[in-house]
Amino acid sequence: MQPTPPAGAIGHLVSLARYGDLSAYARQIQRLGGCERPLRMEGHRLDVHAATGEIVREIADRDLPAGQLLIRCNNRRATRCATCAEVYRKDTFHLVTAGLSGGKGIGPAVAGHPRVFATFTAPSFGPVHNRPGGGRCRCGRLHADDDPALGTPLDPDRYDYRAAVLWNAHAGALWGRFTTYLRQHLASRAGIGRSALRHCLKVSYAKVAEYQRRGAVHFHAVIRLDGPEGAEDAPPPWATTELLTDAIRSAARLAETPGPVLDGHAYAFRFGEQLDIRPIRSADFGGTSELSSRAVAAYIAKYATKGAETAGTLDRPIRNPITDLIGSDVTDHARRMILTCWHLGARPELEDLRLRKWAHMLGFRGHFSTKSRDYSVTLGALRQERADHNEALARERAAEAGHPLPDPDTVLVLSHWVFAGTGLTAAENWLAASRQPSPGTEGEPTRA
Repeated sequence: MQPTPPAGAIGHLVSLARYGDLSAYARQIQRLGGCERPLRMEGHRLDVHAATGEIVREIADRDLPAGQLLIRCNNRRATRCATCAEVYRKDTFHLVTAGLSGGKGIGPAVAGHPRVFATFTAPSFGPVHNRPGGGRCRCGRLHADDDPALGTPLDPDRYDYRAAVLWNAHAGALWGRFTTYLRQHLASRAGIGRSALRHCLKVSYAKVAEYQRRGAVHFHAVIRLDGPEGAEDAPPPWATTELLTDAIRSAARLAETPGPVLDGHAYAFRFGEQLDIRPIRSADFGGTSELSSRAVAAYIAKYATKGAETAGTLDRPIRNPITDLIGSDVTDHARRMILTCWHLGARPELEDLRLRKWAHMLGFRGHFSTKSRDYSVTLGALRQERADHNEALARERAAEAGHPLPDPDTVLVLSHWVFAGTGLTAAENWLAASRQPSPGTEGEPTRA
């Protein structure tokens, strides 16, 4: 049953039905694939035949049903656009799965390479409310799973908010240091030099950042050993899962990145003591002590669409901490981290950290999901595959309608579009809710 149009949309829809083409309007909305916050663009596009100069197609905003070009927002955050975030999640799932089991141009032999799923945590910045082993917190209470007190400091006035914010700001650099140490320890355990390691072994990884409830970033990573040519090349026999696990523990324990010197205190950052490393076996392994490839890919993909909002902060940049935080649902703990970012961001010696720009992220400014070059296919390649698929469908439909599209190899595209806003009107929201996207429309997730 279709929803009833809201009062504000009825007049617009009646006008379109009387003087315009309501079905064309609905198709334009449908091509967004359910995007909740599309970009609205004004301008035009000309397709010109390269040899003759003939204009073979013209698209102008005034001729579009909505009066503007509507483009998917492609936001990865589920809190901003659930539909686009779901596409991003599925793409990330395929990316991680390809590096574990093959597919998307990666051979199935990669499934036999040594690989582990590792979680790297942040150090302590002060005691927080928790559930150690599901038991009683040091505050004396038994916290429920959804208790908002979990992750907040036992004594906020003694919690090291400076170190917590600076940890987030340096977490990406620390990961870079860790990967360098990891290669050093692998070479040491193999009894060869670092330069020789490049000729017999390559370390590949895919990782995602997650916020703990206390607002500190930690990393989940798939780490894999390949031969020198990457995923298609088998590693040497001595490169085992046990050797990889041992090298990760040593590298994580010793990796350190220097921080700033503030008020006479020199900061340096290391990973926390909690380090979890679990072997990854076959794609369909169903045991409990070891992880399957699909379970790991699903876990990483889930966190690729989340941000700092899971730690009680905002999902958008902060322009003024006073006005932006008034009336918001930001927790007191996240509020203090945001204000710490804002105050530290005013210090000239911390200008490179851009703490004010990333205050809503509690200081973390790195990419949420990253991978090494040879781990697997790229997100860009997956998006291009989807675009090519949609383009082929569009050409097929245009040909069936008697309006074949020009050959892209013989056409020059001249376009000029400017940003005109975001979001949908009341009428567009109703059309989006009443018409489900059909298979093959823009934004359809790449098939596995």
